Amino acid sequence: MPVNVLMPALSPTMEKGKLAKWLKKEGDQVKSGDVLAEIETDKASMEVEAVDEGTLGKLLIAEGTDEVPVNTPIAVILGEGESAADIKAAPAPAAVPAPPPPSASPASASPQPAPAPAPVAKGNGSRVFASPLARRIAKDKGLDLTAIAGSGPHGRIVKSDVEGATAAPKPATAAVAPAAAPVAAAAP
Repeated sequence: MPVNVLMPALSPTMEKGKLAKWLKKEGDQVKSGDVLAEIETDKASMEVEAVDEGTLGKLLIAEGTDEVPVNTPIAVILGEGESAADIKAAPAPAAVPAPPPPSASPASASPQPAPAPAPVAKGNGSRVFASPLARRIAKDKGLDLTAIAGSGPHGRIVKSDVEGATAAPKPATAAVAPAAAPVAAAAP
């Protein structure tokens, strides 16, 4: 039975990638572990290895193709005694999983509302999303985190946001406190 080589996920959050280059050609003999192709994302690149032994029967995705969904068949490896006629049976089941990613667009519409609540929660003032390092730097500099716009994921405040911020909001509050202390000292 032909074995499909699937587009691997380079990270847990990867959904699509680029098939940069084929290192083997149709008809080449491959062993388990042989490098078949190079895959790239905007953050990483890796090599795809053969999952089985046999002949590389068909390359299903062209070299240089962007936006190839994870777990999509990219090639077919034929076992001993199998022919190109067996490959025609293999892509038919592969075509069935291909339509689910377009039907997954309603599912991807569900994750889109997930990022929206994060900025609402920050704007609400109930919780400020900031990295622990950003919180510590803000505290040391006397910054009010609610006045800083976050550039991290889902509007999270990160180190660079805090380092670029000025300490104007917090010292104004601090200036009021010392003024109240001398008045209290003068009263007794």
